Amino acid sequence: MKCFSKLLIGFLFCVSSLQAQHEAYENEQDSKVSDTTFVNLRDYSNNFIYDMKYATEDNFLKAKVYDCAECMLRLKTVKALIAANNEFLKKGYRIKLFDCYRPLDIQKKMWEIVSNPEYVADPKKGSIHNRGGAVDISLVDINGKEVDMGTSFDFFGIQASHNFKQLSKEILSKRAYLKKVMIKNGFNSFDSEWWHYNLKAGLKDKVANQKWKCD
Repeated sequence: MKCFSKLLIGFLFCVSSLQAQHEAYENEQDSKVSDTTFVNLRDYSNNFIYDMKYATEDNFLKAKVYDCAECMLRLKTVKALIAANNEFLKKGYRIKLFDCYRPLDIQKKMWEIVSNPEYVADPKKGSIHNRGGAVDISLVDINGKEVDMGTSFDFFGIQASHNFKQLSKEILSKRAYLKKVMIKNGFNSFDSEWWHYNLKAGLKDKVANQKWKCD
């Protein structure tokens, strides 16, 4: 019986060691990926809700400009976004995504449809979306219902501004909560759009035109 116990302990120790080695190898592999590498958010977390507006015609352009409804971002943006989402999850919320990285060719296509810098960034300059450091988001509750933020996504009126205060206390509170958690996790807000957040560490990254394959 003692021999069996020793064998069992030895076997469990061996399995544990192999698991630890495997985890260490995975962590080592992850550490080799540059923070500026473009990755798919789905590969790093299953805790987000997706409503990628520009992969549909349900947007202010009234046109589908993305082939894939995927959220591609630079790895450092993904890390910060997951950290923020983990905080929301503790309170019964999670992030809903409307837009993420936008290749420069898509920016040009959007500019062709609406050539107005008040609504679309001029592709000659590029936007933080083209750098993989911006996300357009809202929150959903534990039942998947989108939180009322006072306006819809891409509502281009004064009511969408963080500075607009003629809204209910509940709406102002939810906007403030979204902003507080995002800023805490490394993002800047955009005054005129309650849904738009830029990663502070990504503002100086180069404009990119990297594409992704659709499954």
